[in-house]
Amino acid sequence: MAGPSREERAWVKGAQAGSAADLERLFRAHWPLAFRAAVLVVRDAAAAEDIAQESFLAAVRALDRFDRRRPFGPWLHRIVVNRAIDWTRTRALRAEVREDAAVPATDEPRDSDAPALVAALAGLSPEHRAVIVLRHLLDYSPGEIADILELPRGTVNSRLRRGLDQLREAIGEELR
Repeated sequence: MAGPSREERAWVKGAQAGSAADLERLFRAHWPLAFRAAVLVVRDAAAAEDIAQESFLAAVRALDRFDRRRPFGPWLHRIVVNRAIDWTRTRALRAEVREDAAVPATDEPRDSDAPALVAALAGLSPEHRAVIVLRHLLDYSPGEIADILELPRGTVNSRLRRGLDQLREAIGEELR
């Protein structure tokens, strides 16, 4: 994993010292990918915005413990993806408990992702969806994903393989 740029290290140092301007720079630099990761895991734009904001606030609260020799983005993405997975699990549990168990349709991400891929991605478990998003949409290596999610690399590779196999199957069926 490449280290942070000098600029990012300076922003983190400034934010740790209480600089609102440096904190804003960190936010502007990392918000788009944090939100994208959340929306692709939870499939609900409003919830994703809340998750990304809460994650950024959690990162800010823990900034004094952050090692600025490491890149800020992967650390933030770990927080975002873990919160998104928790949100998805909680929502699934609530749906099981409700008598009507009908889950309203969620907002689809409004970007260049192919509709078939987005629909297939939504069919994956949150754990599989998270590693696919981190690997193929945010361009992290499997080793970086293992670090971000604090999982063994073999688990990441297994989830990637199973998730990709499920995506191929789902997309193949939709195209027939």
